[in-house]
Amino acid sequence: MKKIFLLGFLLFLGNIFAQTEGYAINTDGSKTFYKTFGKGEPVLIINGGPGMNSNGFEDMAKTLGESQQTIIYDQRGTGKSKLSKLDAKSISMKIMADDIESLRKHLKIKKWNILGHSFGGMLGSYYATVYPNSIDKLILSSSGGVDLTLLKSPNLIEAGLSKAEKDSLDYWNDKIEKGDTSHKARLGRGRAMAPAYVYDQKFVPIIAERLTQGNSTINGLLWSDMQKMSFDCKDKLKTFKNPVLIIQGKEDIISNEIGEIGHKAYPNSKLILLEHSKHYGWLDARDKYFNEINSFLKS
Repeated sequence: MKKIFLLGFLLFLGNIFAQTEGYAINTDGSKTFYKTFGKGEPVLIINGGPGMNSNGFEDMAKTLGESQQTIIYDQRGTGKSKLSKLDAKSISMKIMADDIESLRKHLKIKKWNILGHSFGGMLGSYYATVYPNSIDKLILSSSGGVDLTLLKSPNLIEAGLSKAEKDSLDYWNDKIEKGDTSHKARLGRGRAMAPAYVYDQKFVPIIAERLTQGNSTINGLLWSDMQKMSFDCKDKLKTFKNPVLIIQGKEDIISNEIGEIGHKAYPNSKLILLEHSKHYGWLDARDKYFNEINSFLKS
């Protein structure tokens, strides 16, 4: 199966801004590593991937943490949320949603706001169908969608690349498929892909580095699980009346159609398409992105 990384990414910052960190115990006995920033109404940030840690989201957590409490966490099997074995019994959408709920209970939060980016938006929507009473407001940032339309959509990553970048991507993909999993090969692929992810090309180098960090086993297990379960949240979301903000770039690798489908699925939703922006609104349109989110959370 073709592996798709819907990456959630932010500029790397040190741990000096973290106010607290710790571990929550999941229902299967595994641990979820988390960090919190700021004070006030809690906002859980679910990063993209799947198969990525939360390191790239500290800048977002710090920025939003200026007016509320923000929480980031390493999804199971990534970062400091270690697992002894990665297989279909330890990695699934339901288990991932249960982990989020275990974290909420560990932090003694009655209800929280959820911000899911990219794959994190898909997981956030699924969490809303399983634990709707745990959510106050929901933000879908360049979300992969509420169903599997993404897998049927045109490849907007390749569409956003020049011929030279496509040729480079083919070259590095071929080397990796033949067994070269070195950092050099992964970074080469990342450099070829990164221009499709941001409108402002000055961010390409650090995105390319982030693209080297995905766990392909976790990625494959979750996409396989979503296909087996025919992932489609639309019917269950009809009864989710809480406020929802859907925000993505007009030139996102996630098609605007996917944002529109989400907008129709959520009865009380608002869709914002950012000008001159691709998959990372907080990089390409930083002020607009954070202003819209802060305004939504305060409303």
